[in-house]
Amino acid sequence: MNRVRLLVLNAALGPLDYSVPEGMAVEPGSVVVAPLGPRTVTGIVWDEGRLPGTEVDASKLRPLREVIPVPPLSAPLRRLIEWTADYYCAALASVARMVLSSGGALGGPTTMTEYRLSGGLPERMTPQRLAAIEALDGEQGTIRELAGIAGVSEGVLRGLVNQGVIEPVTVAIDRPYPIADPDYDQPDLSPDQQSVADVLVQAVKAREFAPFLIDGVTGSGKTETYFEPVAQALRMGRQVLVLLPEIALTENFLSRFEDRFGAAPVQWHSSLRSTERRRAWRAISEGSAQVVVGARSALFLPYADLGLIVVDEAHEISFKQDDGVRYNARDVSVMRARFERLPVVLASATPALESLHMASTGTYTKLDLPSRFGGAQLPDIKLVDLTQEKPPSGRWLAAPLIAGIEARLEAGEQVLLFLNRRGYAPLTLCRNCGHRFKCPNCSAWLVEHRLSARLACHHCGLETKPPDACPECGEGDCLVACGPGVERIADEVSALFPDARVAVATSDTLGSPERAAQFIAQVREGAIDVIVGTQLVTKGFHFPELTLVGVVDADLGLEGGDLRAAERTYSQVAQVAGRAGRGEKPGEVLIQTRHPEAPVIAALANGDRDAFYAAETEARRDAGAPPFGRWAAIIISSEDEREAREAAVRLGDTRPHLPDIHILGPAPAPLALLRGRYRYRFLVNARRSANLQDTLREWLDRQQFPPGVRVGVDVDPYSFV
Repeated sequence: MNRVRLLVLNAALGPLDYSVPEGMAVEPGSVVVAPLGPRTVTGIVWDEGRLPGTEVDASKLRPLREVIPVPPLSAPLRRLIEWTADYYCAALASVARMVLSSGGALGGPTTMTEYRLSGGLPERMTPQRLAAIEALDGEQGTIRELAGIAGVSEGVLRGLVNQGVIEPVTVAIDRPYPIADPDYDQPDLSPDQQSVADVLVQAVKAREFAPFLIDGVTGSGKTETYFEPVAQALRMGRQVLVLLPEIALTENFLSRFEDRFGAAPVQWHSSLRSTERRRAWRAISEGSAQVVVGARSALFLPYADLGLIVVDEAHEISFKQDDGVRYNARDVSVMRARFERLPVVLASATPALESLHMASTGTYTKLDLPSRFGGAQLPDIKLVDLTQEKPPSGRWLAAPLIAGIEARLEAGEQVLLFLNRRGYAPLTLCRNCGHRFKCPNCSAWLVEHRLSARLACHHCGLETKPPDACPECGEGDCLVACGPGVERIADEVSALFPDARVAVATSDTLGSPERAAQFIAQVREGAIDVIVGTQLVTKGFHFPELTLVGVVDADLGLEGGDLRAAERTYSQVAQVAGRAGRGEKPGEVLIQTRHPEAPVIAALANGDRDAFYAAETEARRDAGAPPFGRWAAIIISSEDEREAREAAVRLGDTRPHLPDIHILGPAPAPLALLRGRYRYRFLVNARRSANLQDTLREWLDRQQFPPGVRVGVDVDPYSFV
């Protein structure tokens, strides 16, 4: 190759042409450094003819500086980048940046310092030092890692380093990961599990694209079932990707994986340190990382020899990215499997309606696990009608639920209360003048968090200390909390049952894999009696002694204009109900609601999922909503409200008029102010046959927006705020 066209990691620049110096070997997918004015940029050598641009005379081309010593990005991965950018109306460079997401991985070999016991003793022995020395026998790691193992502060260990009791050791950052053994602990599968596993194992052996949907009730052993095709991929020397919707689920998965395969998988999520991301990225690209478990961003890593993709809890909306490149990892996983020619498994107890539709048309192969593993029974589900069983004023738990909690606590069993609302109260106001505390950056109320003594915005992250007096009228000691959050429910439980050990489980309290692991251990050891949690506790957890689930407000998810509100409510409540009775003891679920006649609530009470999905499918068909039609959102925003409104009106005046595409708006977004930017929204409804993406691009490319205006396109939106 004498000349190349680069995809540079800056969307504003577009593709750039360079010459290849004599003796430099490059190929499509090579990651290179190129000059740009007085500086340099990183780029990817792209396939000839696949990037737009005009031909530049060879004499004007500047030469590439160097080829970065990492494996070239494969052709299937380059096609995935192109498809993702095209489908989600995103810049190619923005998608490629997700592939090269660890800048440190592009450097050469490097080392880091770890520590281990030297065999010496300190001049003065303290209880903490003694505990650390005993705990760290045979261990090696960073000071932070060793402090976690020993359960002491980093300062204690640094004191031991200064006295020579702990010695530094230089190690290569890119050292290999422990090897997983596919035959380490063979499971005893049920006949249903074995039947599903056999199909998936054969698909891995076939090395062909094959999408599967595992539809298994909660507690049916979906994880153990898909571990069998994982084992087959390992026997073939191929790599596996397992996507999880929440970082907090990682620790639970890691322990189950290690029990099955004798070694932990490679992790990829936002909590990793830069050195950990570098090590993982290089091992993945070189092929030594066997199994990767991670959040949605793990999907775009440059796997050397991918043989299987698993998307666990595939119904989860957290697989949809809501900023930057607004992609859905569930759907992009299927496309990556198609380009790589390998099987992909979507596993869920409450599959998305779109996935069920794909199965009904034969696009996906549906595999059923209809019963719980080991003979455990699904819990009994009962409704508590809050219009008849009204809690006392200022309370949120009705008498039947309180009686249920009391009975379970007396039996030494555990209880889970579910309310999908973080904090203590969703609204704080002044009882004197009625002033409501709003976020200055967003069209949202500030949520009171009593555990952290803060008023917080859950949209922009702003936090402030509750004032001593009302900022509007100056009255002191006048703030009133309105409505319940999980912290308030926990306080109510503690007041009713003062001897009960209550834990709040939300992203605030379980914000890291370490905290989640500690919480799981406490529940399994019986150190927690009542868990009060948000949607975080609806997924993946298995607590044998948890026999009662109480849904505090089943109607909460039905509020607002979300097109998937009923489906999301069904999924959340069914998932949290599935936490009950997973062991030998039978489970019970009590659902508090003011609308027992609502179709989704009735379906939950009757356990009639198929009827609910059938009704929801027909409603979607009538509305031309997914999977029968297509949706896209266009969000116009600016720090100046008038500028945003005028830009939206001008865009609306030039809208295309096509028979198969209907454009609604512009209108102020439900969150009209978000992170200091005023927002207007268009909602686009298209038939399946419409060329939606080309229409959107042509419409937007004709516009000239002021510098302060941002335009966001969200294809297949899940958020309608």
